[in-house]
Amino acid sequence: MCRCLLVILSVDHEVPLSSFFIGWRTEGRAWRPGRPDMADGSGWQPPRPCEAYRAEWKLCRSARHFLHHYYVHGERPACEQWRRDLASCRDWEERRSAKAQQSLCESERARVQAARKHILVWAPRQSPPPDWHLPLPQEKDE
Repeated sequence: MCRCLLVILSVDHEVPLSSFFIGWRTEGRAWRPGRPDMADGSGWQPPRPCEAYRAEWKLCRSARHFLHHYYVHGERPACEQWRRDLASCRDWEERRSAKAQQSLCESERARVQAARKHILVWAPRQSPPPDWHLPLPQEKDE
């Protein structure tokens, strides 16, 4: 039995996202940095199993997710990307299509980039304020 790990490599945070390699690495095998050989495609596997894409697509289409997304964002959820990723993943499994591989890599890069664009609203505190133990202003009036 072989366990797989999701690997997202970057040397530095300032490296453009296009230089990331996103894919699966199997434990026990030697890791070679860089992109796998695109010609044979034998060393590359989709970033997620096809079942994960199907589960995400199914969740996206559920009534609960629709209501939550509409309440939070005020618009319908866009599930088309999950459907395209599922189709690409199945295409990769059946035909080892280079187009499907490229599509999955670009989709995962876009997800990583979208997750990284959100910045912290507040800066984390290094220590509590100096007067943290004093009573609050409304407690002083009592």
